[in-house]
Amino acid sequence: MDPSEGPSEQIPACLGATGWLAPGEARGPPLPALEDEEGPRLPEGLPPVVDAHVHLFPDRVFEAIWRWFDRYGWPIRYKLHTPQVLSFLLSRGVHRVVALHYAHKPGMARFLNTYMAEVVRAEPRVLGLATVLPGEAGAEDILAEAFAAGLKGVKLHCHVQCFAPDAPALHEVYAACARAKKPLVLHAGREPSSPHYACDVHALCSAERVERVLQDHPDLRLCIPHLGADEFDAYARLLERHDNLWLDTTMALAGYFPTTPPRRLLEVRPERILYGTDFPNLPYAWDRELRRLLELRLGDEVEAGILGQNALHLFEGC
Repeated sequence: MDPSEGPSEQIPACLGATGWLAPGEARGPPLPALEDEEGPRLPEGLPPVVDAHVHLFPDRVFEAIWRWFDRYGWPIRYKLHTPQVLSFLLSRGVHRVVALHYAHKPGMARFLNTYMAEVVRAEPRVLGLATVLPGEAGAEDILAEAFAAGLKGVKLHCHVQCFAPDAPALHEVYAACARAKKPLVLHAGREPSSPHYACDVHALCSAERVERVLQDHPDLRLCIPHLGADEFDAYARLLERHDNLWLDTTMALAGYFPTTPPRRLLEVRPERILYGTDFPNLPYAWDRELRRLLELRLGDEVEAGILGQNALHLFEGC
């Protein structure tokens, strides 16, 4: 991709959904903003907080994503470009940020990965991940270059990139991550879905397909965002069975969607749960997810792990 061309207007957003709905239920207009109160910074006395799900893109890609959200998803409360995203979170007490992006067409990944590597060099508190489009020519080389540039893993998105998690094109990506000992964050849950994606995500995504990946690639460290929404019970069982699986909380605990994950999902293997937000593409306060998490009173040790330690173990091995 020639960066001067900017992104296509058809770039879908990470969560371009109109909510979790029952089968056959009609989807309405974009969801509303909550206009809830936000805190000035993180509460005092917390252990180090790592937001393990923050999106960073070049300006024109961000702006295309926001236009998509405005039309199909929800009002974005924080339309901030990368420097402002990092200043916002870090100045409010967030210790580290795991930064994610994704390529929606061939030829885009190298440009995005170069951008992310530059962000990481400028701000060492950012743990930047690479991306690639599964099946594109030179995918393994693209990832090798990104890892050599200091990126800490890979982000893929089944909904945006239109692939099933167990598709053959993924095997070279999984193998490359396993060889390099780099984790992979894969949006492979069925929700939030949208009729405005270019594929039927319920036909592509399922916990059963993710389990095939875990079985076929036992050396791959795989993180599924949004607690695997909406198959929460199935992902709790996968956590029990597989030592190469992690989940992040992104938007699943905030009370924005009508379905609440069972507490058991956080307690079955709490060392495999990461706190994440989806900042800046939120329709509510930046700290809403964290406040809801703290209200569960999971205990100091579990909270310390979920809020930061588990992410550092996964992405930095420390």
